[in-house]
Amino acid sequence: MRVTFDVNGATETVDDVWEGESLLYMLRERMGLPGSKNACEQGECGSCTVYLNGTPVCSCLVAAGQAEGCSVRTVEGLTKGAQLDPMQEAFVEAGAVQCGFCTPGLIVQAHDLIEHNADPSDAEIREALAGNLCRCTGYEKILDAVRLAAQRKAAAR
Repeated sequence: MRVTFDVNGATETVDDVWEGESLLYMLRERMGLPGSKNACEQGECGSCTVYLNGTPVCSCLVAAGQAEGCSVRTVEGLTKGAQLDPMQEAFVEAGAVQCGFCTPGLIVQAHDLIEHNADPSDAEIREALAGNLCRCTGYEKILDAVRLAAQRKAAAR
């Protein structure tokens, strides 16, 4: 099958997509967008989180064909040219990046949180990130990064 959809602002077409192929596989292996990670393939860890029509989803659970005519935004699509998104910058500055495997999914999910809630409480941050697992950081630096990005967003208004 052929899938045509918007990826990070550009219309893309992928040919010979297998019926059982996931959006994650199509993005990583066919399109060369390795940001989203393939960890559990069961929607349990959040490492593969991307935006699908503006909503964060686990791309391992979405059939590639479901992206037909849709808009997909990956962690790579959060940047503006060479400029990192403020959430990406905050993760680096707060030391929330260790092995980096969970980081793309966490960044997408945290980005979505502060897009909808500019001043989240710690409980709201924890709830928003509950579907994203990290084995390295202990989460405190991740919380620090989200708080930092939210503070900067509020200061920029």
